[in-house]
Amino acid sequence: MQIIFSHSRVPAFNLSAEEYLFPKLGEDFLLLYINNPSIIIGSNQAVLNEVDQDFCIEHGIRVVRRLSGGGAVYHDTGNLNYSFIIDKTEAPLSHRFLDPVVEVLHRMGIPAEIRKRKDLWLDGYKVSGTASHVSRGRELHHGTLLYDTDLQMLRRSLDAQNRSLIKKATASVPSPVKNIRSFLNDKTGVTVEPEQFFQQFARQMAQQLGVKEIGAFQEEEIAEIEELQKNKYTQRDWNYRM
Repeated sequence: MQIIFSHSRVPAFNLSAEEYLFPKLGEDFLLLYINNPSIIIGSNQAVLNEVDQDFCIEHGIRVVRRLSGGGAVYHDTGNLNYSFIIDKTEAPLSHRFLDPVVEVLHRMGIPAEIRKRKDLWLDGYKVSGTASHVSRGRELHHGTLLYDTDLQMLRRSLDAQNRSLIKKATASVPSPVKNIRSFLNDKTGVTVEPEQFFQQFARQMAQQLGVKEIGAFQEEEIAEIEELQKNKYTQRDWNYRM
């Protein structure tokens, strides 16, 4: 297993990075990244059904489509995204990929639990949604970890005016959400800033997975990812195809 922490906060770059790593048979990755404010929609969703586009334009929130299915999610610099990219297992759609995430969170004093939709809940609120993509002998499982996300922006940007406008599209399933930072503050009265939490989580995950060093993309890899970003993840034909 290799752990890579992306230095980019551009959502189109980081989603391109997932697709760049996906075909590499025989190599297992955990990609960690933080995105600037953005809406990431599922591969079979319609932007019109999920997003308040006027609000997003007004606030500079980009809409980018990902490879995996599932519902629309809001990203900002208060949440950490984790993406497991591995060779196909005997149970490719199970929740087992979340086991190391839960173990690390428990070690950090955060008693998250896995629920039936392969998401993580804490104190009656969802703190991590996930989605998966399985193809050509590979699995991609990724999720968001809400630490200090702007929940008002989350709700406003995902407040579409007509959720059934395009009926063939996959609909999101809303859930009550909460930040991990709020939970820790209520419990201990002490929290750390998001960047500290994310680095601590990355170090603990490396220890959990037996990885000695957290890596970064090299120049030649960045060039290939940026090419994919330019040709696909910044294109309206991809992001707004429904």
